[in-house]
Order: sequence, then structure tokens, then C-alpha cells
Amino acid sequence: MDAVELIRRYQAGERDFRGANLIRANLSRANLSGAYLSQANLSEANLSGADLSRAKLTGAKLEGAIMRRANLRGANLNRANLDGATMPDGSIHG
Repeated sequence: MDAVELIRRYQAGERDFRGANLIRANLSRANLSGAYLSQANLSEANLSGADLSRAKLTGAKLEGAIMRRANLRGANLNRANLDGATMPDGSIHG
């Protein structure tokens, strides 16, 4: 699955993308609020300005991901690998 397909499926109402392989995907400014991305590989993905609020990112691989200005409010990042990720400006709470 590539970024275009993910966004198309999300816009069609699908939310379960667990285990998706999205290495280096350009998802900047994408609305993925509430998406289920557990165990997804988002290594080196561009998530700048993406809405990941309430997304399930449990165990996701986010190594080297660019996440500036991403909305992570209420997102579940338990056991996610964030090594080398560029995180949003400001604090992450909860």
C-alpha cells in the first residue's frame, strides 16, 4: 500500500491499516484521525502536519519519521519505535 491508496481508503471510511508498510510514505497534512496503524511500518515517513489525533500507533515503527506539526492528541504510541523521529513542536501529553 502506498500513501495515495491509504488516503483514498481512509476517505472511503476504512480505518484499519494495522501492519501497513508505509516506509518513506509522504503523508504530510493527511487526515488520519482515529486510524488504526498498530504495527505499521512508517519508518522515514513524512507525517508533517498530519492529523493523527486518536490514532492507534501501538508498536508502530516510526524511526526517522518527520512529525513536525503533527497532531498527536489522544494518539496511542505505546511501544512505538520513535528512534530518530522529528517530533512535533511543544510537549506531547498523555
